[in-house]
Parts: sequence; C-alpha cells; structure tokens
Amino acid sequence: MKRALISVSDKTGVVELAQALVRHDVEIVSTGGTHKLLQEAGLPVTNISEVTGFPEIMDGRVKTLHPNIFGGLLAIRSNEEHTAAIAGLNIAPIDYVIVNLYPFKETISKPGVHFEDAIENIDIGGPSMLRAAAKNYQDVIVVVDAGDYARVVESLDSGTPLTREEKLALATKVFRHTAAYDALISQYLSKEIGEEFPEKLTLTYEKVQDLRYGENPHQTAAFYAEPGAALHTIAGAKQLHGKELSYNNINDANAALAIVHEFTEPAVVAVKHTNPCGVGIAENIFDAYMKAYEADPVSIFGGIIALNREVDAPTATKMGELFLEIILAPSYTEEALAILMQKKNLRVMTVAMTPAGGIEALGAPRTTLKVQGGLLIQDLDTNTVSAADVQVVTKRQPTADELKQLLFGWKVVKHVKSNAIVLAKGDRTVGVGAGQMNRVGAAKIAVEQAGELSHGAILASDAFFPMADTVQAAAAAGITAIIQPGGSIKDADSIAAADEAGIAMVFTSVRHFKH
Repeated sequence: MKRALISVSDKTGVVELAQALVRHDVEIVSTGGTHKLLQEAGLPVTNISEVTGFPEIMDGRVKTLHPNIFGGLLAIRSNEEHTAAIAGLNIAPIDYVIVNLYPFKETISKPGVHFEDAIENIDIGGPSMLRAAAKNYQDVIVVVDAGDYARVVESLDSGTPLTREEKLALATKVFRHTAAYDALISQYLSKEIGEEFPEKLTLTYEKVQDLRYGENPHQTAAFYAEPGAALHTIAGAKQLHGKELSYNNINDANAALAIVHEFTEPAVVAVKHTNPCGVGIAENIFDAYMKAYEADPVSIFGGIIALNREVDAPTATKMGELFLEIILAPSYTEEALAILMQKKNLRVMTVAMTPAGGIEALGAPRTTLKVQGGLLIQDLDTNTVSAADVQVVTKRQPTADELKQLLFGWKVVKHVKSNAIVLAKGDRTVGVGAGQMNRVGAAKIAVEQAGELSHGAILASDAFFPMADTVQAAAAAGITAIIQPGGSIKDADSIAAADEAGIAMVFTSVRHFKH
C-alpha cells in the first residue's frame, strides 16, 4: 500500500486531494490541524506520532523530524541497500508528500507584528520534508503548490503515472519555494538587526504575469513583485479595465507614481519613456490635470497619467479625449469610471497614494539595478527640501511665488533622467530637458520646449553647474530664478552670471542624479 504524508498550513483543496488518494488506496499520514481536518472530512488518516512512535512536542515544534519519516522519504527504491535498510528498521516508504509551509510572509505582513510571532512562523520540519522528497523526486511525488493538486488527481484517476519530467518539475518548484521562503526570512531578520548590506544578498520575488514581450518585440519578459508589495507601488496597483500591461507600461507607470508621490496637494503627472512630459498642481484635480496637459499637449499623447486624487467625471471626460496608455488614481467616481471604460484598450488602475507626511513617510525602501554580472543596490531617493533648507546665494532674493515654483520644480527634476533641467511656471512644468550629455544642452532643450513661457519661469537643475553657460542660457531665455545643488568649483562664476542678469538663485546642497 502506498503512503502519502500531508501537512499543510494553507488547506485549500487538500480535502479533495486526500479523497482522491484514499480512493486509490493510498494511506494518509498527517499532523496537527491537517490531521484534524481530514478526520472531520471522514477520511481514514494516521497520525504522524503512530509512524514515529514519538509524540508531537514543544507545541508542535518537533513532530516530523524523525528517521521513520526521512528514511521513508530518502530511500531510493532501486537501491537494494536502501530498501533493505528501511525494511530491516520497519520503515515504510512515503510515496507522496503534500506540504506547504507556515505562513511567514503573511505573518510579517501584518501591521505591528511582534518579532516573537514572526520567529514562531519559521517552519523547520516542512522545508526539510519538502527538500528530502524533492531530492528523491524519482520515487516521491512532492507537491508544494495547491495549483498542482489537480494534475495529481488526474494522474490517479486515469491510472497514468506522472512522467519523470513532471515529477522533476514538481521537485524543482519545491526548491524554488523553499529558497524564496528562506530568502524572506533572511531579509526580515537582516532588517531586524539593522544589517543594511549583508555579505550575501538573496532576494525573492513572486511572478505576477508573463508579458507579451519586453522593451521590444524580440525580447521575452515577465513581471515579478516583492512579497507583500506596498499598495502605493505599481506592484500593489489593481487594474480595473483595459488590456494587459506591457513591460514599457509597467516601467513608465512606476516612474509616474514616483513623481506623483512627491505631492500632497492635488497633482497630476504625465510620463513618456519614464520622463515627465507634464506635471501640474492645483486646488482641485481637474485644474491639476489641465496644467499637466498644457505643459506638453504633444508628448502626452500615448502617455501614462498618475493622479493623487479621485478622478471625477469632468477630468475623465478631458482625459477621454486623448489616446492614453494608463491612468492611475486612488479612486474613480462611478460616472468617471463609466466614461473611461468606453475606451476598450485604456488601462484603468487604482493605487494607494502617498500617506500623510509625504514621500518621506514611505520610509527608505531599496532600489536595485541589474548590471551584467552583478547588482547595484541603494536607498530610494526620498530626500525632500523645504523653503527653510535652501540657501539664497545671489543678491536678489526669490519672491514668494518664485520660491514656490522653485520647490515645485525641484520635486520634478529629481525624477528626470540626468543631465536634467526643468522649467516651471504657474504650478506646472513648461519645459523639460532630459538625459543629455551636458547640462547646457539639457537647458537649451527645456527652453526650446517652453518657448515664450520661459519668460518669468524658474529653472531647476538636478546637479550643479560646472560653468556659467547654463545660467547665461537661462538669462537669455528670460528665466528669473534658479534652484540647483551648488558645490561646483566654479559656483562663483554662476553666481556672478545670475547677479548680472538679476536672477535669484538658491542652493539645496543635495544632488539628484538619475541615470
């Protein structure tokens, strides 16, 4: 008679699987809550203690770690020495292992979880049984994912054994699962002890979906999320309408959310190719959208829009006049949603917005960049500055409105690819120069885009001016105030050029490179 060992925390579908096993004369051995569940379902089930000859102790901490279990799992059936050894010790082979692990991820995802609760939800016996069964995959069918139960039942009912390839695939999934489980534990504990950059870094992600292709049609791609991804991230967003997200959609949406999270007042961000093409703030979301649209009505076509307030019908109507790829907002009125859902392919998504306290309240999550042969990892750039943080370095002080626009522009330029220049006026961007090899080139692009709107605008630069040419270009365009980090050996030249043109300039002492 074949034997199955079943011990699961997530009991989804396990009764039906056990019924199929019993139907095909497989003896069920089980533990704790799983044993109780199967008994209540009227199934014949043997308690693990009857197999080990030893009671469960320490609140279930020790129950499966026993030679009678691991001998039955690891014995290679074609090895005469193995079969003789277990026969001589009265150890019965185990042919099926149906195990999933203590809910560590779910436990640490709970607000205010106690460290002791997290520790108690580190599974010991489960991973050991899974790994043993997976190592002996040719003789033991091991299932860690309830999604695979149906295939096992089908095999039983049809009388067609699983192929070697199928059994190996199940075993391989086990090792991925236990590796991810251990990685999550190590991440949690490393954070608990304040280990910022440990000597070994193992990250784990969960597959969200396959993508049609990557940046280009000849590249394959998939989207993975961090376990328990925060609701304010693209991984935590929910799609309400529209076709599947693409690789570029997800990348651009991530950029749009990063910018809109900078603002606590009503704000709208339009993004193309991860750079903002229009950002506007106002007292209401409709006016903020119109400012973002008017910032660059050409580039917004085919863009991604992120809003930090509920979308109402007037705003939805205006957005519906354009071809857009994605709209992200915390919520939509029923009328607004009905308007937007008339566009078949438009992806309409909900996402949580910045918590009270602004972007700095998000903490300091890490960001990673894969390079060939390695990984770069750093804190996310959540730095912000206020009026009290800036230093006026010119003879002329900025006016109250100029200072407001400077701080607005500073929030935006932080998210523009370097070298980056942003022009702003009237609570909206009017020109963006992104990703240029020299700073004055970025300024010229921003000025050209702004046209006449550059007169009276402010200029924000993500890094210092290596020479005075950017200030001179700004003066020629009619710009009245500049915000930049400062720190160049030629700061004095830039300050002198600003004084000569009557431009007010402030330093932040903070650089925002974004490569």
